[in-house]
Amino acid sequence: MRLTPSISRKPLLAALLLALPVLAHAQQADTLWHGKVHAPQYKETVFPPWQHGANNPALNKGLEFTVPEINDLPDFHGDLDHPKLVIFVAGNYYFAMAPLVQAFEKEHPEYKGHVFYETLPPGILLQQMKVGGTVTVGNMTWTVKPDVFAAGLKKIKTGIQDGVLTGKAIPYVTNDLTIMVPKGNPAHITGLADLGKPGVTLSMPNPAWEGVARQIEASLVKAGGDALEKTVYDTKVKNGETVLTHIHHRQTPLYLMQGVAQAGVTWKSEAIFQEQVGHAISNVPIPADQNTTAIYAAAVVKGAAHPQAGLMWAEFLRSPAALKIFEGYGFKPVSPSKPT
Repeated sequence: MRLTPSISRKPLLAALLLALPVLAHAQQADTLWHGKVHAPQYKETVFPPWQHGANNPALNKGLEFTVPEINDLPDFHGDLDHPKLVIFVAGNYYFAMAPLVQAFEKEHPEYKGHVFYETLPPGILLQQMKVGGTVTVGNMTWTVKPDVFAAGLKKIKTGIQDGVLTGKAIPYVTNDLTIMVPKGNPAHITGLADLGKPGVTLSMPNPAWEGVARQIEASLVKAGGDALEKTVYDTKVKNGETVLTHIHHRQTPLYLMQGVAQAGVTWKSEAIFQEQVGHAISNVPIPADQNTTAIYAAAVVKGAAHPQAGLMWAEFLRSPAALKIFEGYGFKPVSPSKPT
């Protein structure tokens, strides 16, 4: 049967016009996402913040709006409205800051609800300090100047020499390295030498701003000479088997749980924390003769708004109450006989 134009062409034309946006969207999706568009398929608890608000010392939290992976500021803690103590601390022990701040506030109740702290890598924190404390995250910009800076002892001493920090360096604990792996260790990593094997994907701290990278490089040399260090931090970076992180203390466990990497060197304390919170993370110990120990220290920032509070915090970090908290994550007190 032959259809007349009035009942065949018009509906067809209308259908094509309606289909154009759909076709355009499909083409765009294929172009941008290679035809693999799908809803996020992950467990919300895998993404930080991992302590469910416990790491926020603010008293009045108002509307709580956190969407993991989308709207999330896990390295900024507290209330910026008239803080009495601002701490910039290298993110190596962000997980210990909640109990540390609580213990400090217990000894000094006048600071309760008035502590603000950041837990970014030390190189990034120093960059923020150099621009007057101003930082932009997404669409938000704010300015906060630290009273005290805590990081590796060498970086603290350099800050004092450069005039960024003032007073003396106050050392308090040490930390060792480990190889973080997914639970079950599917790549069968037994030591640092295995990180150089072809096909083993890695998540490693970026030497550009993470001081731990230099200590890891030293351990790689101890385990396999310059060749192993070059394989991990040069060859594998170029061929895509090593992913360099921006905030190693959070990204490495994320990459392991997401299947992006099979291993990554971190501080032992980080692996202990990940296991404590129930994440599918384990670690492979590094022998003492291949390991590298870091000494953590703190010092007051030059020109701080609250220098006395900054000094109180630095001194608190080596108090019995603070050391007990640190020891729960595998840190060790600085030995009086250890050269600083």
